[in-house]
Amino acid sequence: MLQISTDLLKYFKNFCSSPSIIMMFVYMKCRFSLSYRELEEMMIIRGAVIDHSTLQRWVKRFTRLIDTRVRCRKKPVNGSWRMDETYIKLNGKWVYLYRAVDKEGNTIDFLLRAKRDAIAAKAFFRKAFKQHGRPDKVTVDKSGSNKAALDACNEGIEAEDIIEIRQIKYLSNIVEQDHRFIKKRTRPMLGFKNFYSAAATITGIENIRMIQKGQIQGCDSQPSTFQNFCTLMA
Repeated sequence: MLQISTDLLKYFKNFCSSPSIIMMFVYMKCRFSLSYRELEEMMIIRGAVIDHSTLQRWVKRFTRLIDTRVRCRKKPVNGSWRMDETYIKLNGKWVYLYRAVDKEGNTIDFLLRAKRDAIAAKAFFRKAFKQHGRPDKVTVDKSGSNKAALDACNEGIEAEDIIEIRQIKYLSNIVEQDHRFIKKRTRPMLGFKNFYSAAATITGIENIRMIQKGQIQGCDSQPSTFQNFCTLMA
């Protein structure tokens, strides 16, 4: 049974549904390829009538709680990174999800940006460095913007802290394959309506994926992703 830590209960004030029910359906949305209307029907099966728009608001509001818990207990990653970006549809247009994994396939970080350029890539690296520190080497594709962002990160840095930049296509296969698990979750949504909603939903999907990979300290001994999630939120 999903139990929510007493430290988190303050975030659920003035909600009619219990925190455990709310987080259960946030988890289901981020873990499985389900639409909000399918989740609405599942709520009816459980004896609760909750509109699909309410479920959407839950996801937008409470994925940040999962993100906070995951980042506090995330295991260290390898010093060899593979970075790439993939596409997410927003109001009929494409926006860009920057992602990186280490050579073992563990997720390092992610960032949704409206444009694909050196500024966006540099913002992604700043976010990743803040959580994990500077890596030894980063493998990127032939994109000039990603290379320019890394060159900017190396400016004014001591020689021993310089990041080795590699543009070797086959080494990026691991992150390109990892994109599939995120796209599999976003595909049933048929595109997002606003940037904030997209960023919040992807945050939940990415964090549940990290739990699934066993990247959370104290959670990898559990037999299922859901039990690991319960341990994280307790």
